[in-house]
Amino acid sequence: MDILVIDDDEAIRDAAVQLIEDCDHYAEGAEDSTLAMEALKLSTFDVVLLDLYLRGENGLDVLAKIKERYPKVSVIMITGMGSIPDAVKATQLGALDFLEKPFSREQFAMILQRVKRHRQLEVKVEELKEEVATHQPQGTYESKSPVVRDALDVLFRAAGSTASILLLGESGTGKSMIAKEIHARSTRKNKPFVTVNCPALSKELLESELFGHVKGAFTGALRDTRGKVHAADGGTLFLDEIGELPKELQPKLLRLLQEWEYERVGDTKTYKADVRIIAATNRDLADEVKNGEFREDLYFRLNVISVALPSLRDRREDLLHFAEQYLTFFAKQYRKEVREFSPSAKEAVMRYPWPGNLREMRNAIERAVILAQGPNIDTGDLPAMNAGISVSNTADGDGPWIGGEFSMEEIEESHMLKVLETTSTLSRAAEILGINEATLYRKRKRLGLK
Repeated sequence: MDILVIDDDEAIRDAAVQLIEDCDHYAEGAEDSTLAMEALKLSTFDVVLLDLYLRGENGLDVLAKIKERYPKVSVIMITGMGSIPDAVKATQLGALDFLEKPFSREQFAMILQRVKRHRQLEVKVEELKEEVATHQPQGTYESKSPVVRDALDVLFRAAGSTASILLLGESGTGKSMIAKEIHARSTRKNKPFVTVNCPALSKELLESELFGHVKGAFTGALRDTRGKVHAADGGTLFLDEIGELPKELQPKLLRLLQEWEYERVGDTKTYKADVRIIAATNRDLADEVKNGEFREDLYFRLNVISVALPSLRDRREDLLHFAEQYLTFFAKQYRKEVREFSPSAKEAVMRYPWPGNLREMRNAIERAVILAQGPNIDTGDLPAMNAGISVSNTADGDGPWIGGEFSMEEIEESHMLKVLETTSTLSRAAEILGINEATLYRKRKRLGLK
């Protein structure tokens, strides 16, 4: 944990900082509220040890200020002459506990255990809030597709192991959702689930995000940080879009997987971390290995349990099931009397290629439920599906789009290519296009397609 000690007695302050660091936590000291508030502004602390009687200041006033600006920080009051009224007042203002000074290593450890339990409860509450906000309806892990059922069976049977898991598939196929479910079914379910989005940061910042850094390691490194690997210790580290991991960081991740060891940026000390790695990517990592963009040894370490999650268009038997589950879920959430899809809306759901997969379907059905004016969702509530085209493809000008200044030949060619991309067989593509396979073959040959 990262701990700030606020005490005007330099000797006691330094002793407390030393004790905290001896217990393998990070600590900083501040002699008054001005310096303390500046430290809290610049850095994120888990715990504040606050002296009740500061020189020229009332610690209770400082406590109130800290809790007002930083309500998630756990504050422990420290004093050599506390009283019951002070303790009651401090608790009312948000202090978690009292610690009499000078305090021993054992007393500090007991307090820290209480802080950890308190923070675990807070994390659990936040997770429940997030679950309510992003909750998937019941039936999310059910499927009529044998391929999907087999994939989920493999993943959930592997959940109880410590093996690394690699989730493959297009964006929106539910990889992060399934990663959380694997964690929830594992022996680590009461430990942290920590996500790192690999493409979101530069190489330097991503390395710091993963492994942490020491003060002065680079411009802007004003204090030590622990990193996401430390935060996930004992639990699960989910590396989203692992295919985007810079080559310079791949050996460091490999070392973590092989030896459970790592170093912070700018530090020579080696740290240990017991983390279970789940990685996800929409890239073909095998091809990335062949092209020299991804380390082969790292790929094999990640690929202990590997499952490809099919796109939504390749599990058409599940389309109406998911759409109806989302309809029921959002109708209840928004208290709308929306009960079902009209026949034409069902046809639109089945016809649409769903390039954004589950994520796109969730958003589309949520929008339709919100805007629906009657008990049924009709095609008018599903504009993208009604048009049979993807909003993402029309919004950025990616190819000809209906209503644009394009010839019929261009529209036909673009539509045929899209259908070919989103179907698994030529017979199915010909069926959707309303032509026979021989005609489709001639058109593909004219366009130079294999």
